[in-house]
Amino acid sequence: MLMRLMLLGGGSALGQALIRLGAEEDISFLAPRPPEAGWDAASLAQLLDDTRPDALINLAYYYDWFQAEAVPPARLKAQQQGMERLAQLCEQHGVVLVQPSSYRVFDGARATAYSEKDEPLPLGERGQALWHIEQQVQAVCPQHVMLRFGWLLDESSDGNLGRFLARAEQPQPLWLADDRRGNPTPVDDAARVILSVLKQLDCDAPLWGTYHYAGNEATTALALGQAILAEAEAAGVRRFNAEQLSARAHAACDDALEEPQHAVLACKKILHTFGIKPRAWRAGLPALLERYFRHG
Repeated sequence: MLMRLMLLGGGSALGQALIRLGAEEDISFLAPRPPEAGWDAASLAQLLDDTRPDALINLAYYYDWFQAEAVPPARLKAQQQGMERLAQLCEQHGVVLVQPSSYRVFDGARATAYSEKDEPLPLGERGQALWHIEQQVQAVCPQHVMLRFGWLLDESSDGNLGRFLARAEQPQPLWLADDRRGNPTPVDDAARVILSVLKQLDCDAPLWGTYHYAGNEATTALALGQAILAEAEAAGVRRFNAEQLSARAHAACDDALEEPQHAVLACKKILHTFGIKPRAWRAGLPALLERYFRHG
């Protein structure tokens, strides 16, 4: 890797996966610790002046954007302002910006898969913030790669997977939507995609723009929950009562106004441009659950 790579949010689950996979191929990242108060315009400007990276992978807000159950509006507003400044700094310093985004930029009203050509129309405040950030990056920093991911799953105890497993250990019924569809995407797979993109950018390929990536095989929230519990039991790490999982309509879920009902992403563009093929999300569950229970 000829490019000098900087990783903001290296301590996040996705950041750790990226560092781990990079190390296997002798690809290293500058992964600075954030200031105690978080990154602001002044500290970001100083950081880029001091380090002069060629590409920056921004996972600084990974947890809030992809794993948190809810994010305060004021924090989302501050993150939008921080992203605007970061995009400006990347443009000023000639730094390529690799920025993950989410299926949440779509409202989920259509049952067919969303492509990059479909106009975003986000539902909740988090989706609206992400779409605003995407527009900022597109307007300010032409040399960018925006990666919209599907349902990201990581091993953090307070993430989507961790909250589900904690609830599954309780005796009460666990209601999951059987008419909400998406593509589960293990964090290791997302890291593989980012690394593959960086390798091609390292060859001076000007492949700027927005791309979709999500695990192969769309499924429902209920079927995903059943698959997770079945894999955990098959691995012998924990016994769960899968019968406690019960079907509920998307419209009856507490997060129906925030979470798109249909979140399936079409991934043809990233395949045709970068040659990145979607991997089956089910194949990534064993390693993901092993890390979760080992750390828990």
